[in-house]
Amino acid sequence: MGRNLVETVMGAVVLMIAGFFLVFAYNTSNLRPIAGYSVRAFFSSVEGLEPGSDVRIGGVKVGSVTGQRLHPGDYRAELIMSIREGIKLPVDTKAIISGDSLLGGKNVKLEPGGSDKFIQAGGEITKTEGAVILEQTLGRAIFLLTGDDDNKPK
Repeated sequence: MGRNLVETVMGAVVLMIAGFFLVFAYNTSNLRPIAGYSVRAFFSSVEGLEPGSDVRIGGVKVGSVTGQRLHPGDYRAELIMSIREGIKLPVDTKAIISGDSLLGGKNVKLEPGGSDKFIQAGGEITKTEGAVILEQTLGRAIFLLTGDDDNKPK
């Protein structure tokens, strides 16, 4: 009976330590969405970008993607982002979907402009650049190198 009690206590201690490390990792890894004001932007493609992805300025996380949907009027992808309070985006800010690395995930890179006017909560970033799809880029490069382009007039 005493041995079972010791094993049970040791198991509980191990679970508590594992729980502590999970909470610590979650709190220090910037996985939580940033609370702030909402802005939206329209892109031709948001491939590889998911809700929860980072929004960055100069490599620093200033927000997160909170939602995406297909705009019914023109079939562009609408991206909703939450930007940290205190970060004021000029109206001529440009939003670019870029990759963390060649094989890594995607994020939204913001390039603030020089305007004196700022985007209000619920506003829109009008200058956008969609995701570059690696497969399409490689396919174009192969066709250019081999001269076997299907878009040539016959």
